Amino acid sequence: MSNTGISGSTGLCGVIGDPIEHTMSPVMHNAAFRETGLDYVYTASRVRSEELGEAIRGMRTLNIRGLNVTIPHKVAVIPFLDEVDVLAEKIGAVNTIVNDNGVLKGYNTDASGFLQALLEKGVDPQGKRVLVLGAGGASRAVSLALGERGARLVILNRLEELDWAHELAARIGRLFDTEVKSGELTRDNTAEALAETDILVNTTSVGMSPETDRTPVDADLLRPGLVVFDIVYNPLKTRLLSEAEAAGAETIRGIDMLAWQGALAFEKWTGVQAPVDLMKREAIRLLEKHET
Repeated sequence: MSNTGISGSTGLCGVIGDPIEHTMSPVMHNAAFRETGLDYVYTASRVRSEELGEAIRGMRTLNIRGLNVTIPHKVAVIPFLDEVDVLAEKIGAVNTIVNDNGVLKGYNTDASGFLQALLEKGVDPQGKRVLVLGAGGASRAVSLALGERGARLVILNRLEELDWAHELAARIGRLFDTEVKSGELTRDNTAEALAETDILVNTTSVGMSPETDRTPVDADLLRPGLVVFDIVYNPLKTRLLSEAEAAGAETIRGIDMLAWQGALAFEKWTGVQAPVDLMKREAIRLLEKHET
């Protein structure tokens, strides 16, 4: 945004979801706009499921340049768009929309944001054995990014949605002509998979604030040489990450993925390289403020 503040030429971006109060996106994106000197502003809007079509039509009418899409709209938004990027189509979910003169195109920067967070730490999943916990929307993006990169996957999910794990494993297997194992998320299955795992990724909400005393993996199963990536970003350091650190494992925080998916969306809207470190710092500052 320019030094003079909002003007008649200020571009508009934002995020839609329900609930939306918890979002970190406005603080990240508005800091990035200020840093790059772009005349844009970013806002958050609560949009109920029954209002989604109306909201997307409003994006065209108001000439909103870009939107992030969060829970529960990532799948439901697809029929309202003109085009969907190949990656987003494979995942079956959209988290970023670009408005190009009234043509709305959907992307998924969760998958590439996850991969960038890994690569930034010097961890390339190609050929590595990866255990993914969870089989919901986040797991779909993460598992597809890993499958596309050539990782060897095991997907475990809780009994109530075990079919999700089997379906996701079959889908990734078909897409990349590879064997993907799946099963129930139990201590025994986790222990067995971890014995041969290079990278552990938690895509479940276990350990998310306010239930910060919970963890999806018993501490005694963690070990040195393992990379543990927890995509939960609130709290900044989950119990899983604390115990992984104590066990000598390398850890990657959810905030890294959050900042990267935001940065990649920013670049799609503006064509300008995003100040990803600044975006991460701003999100961390806001989370630390909430934690105190």
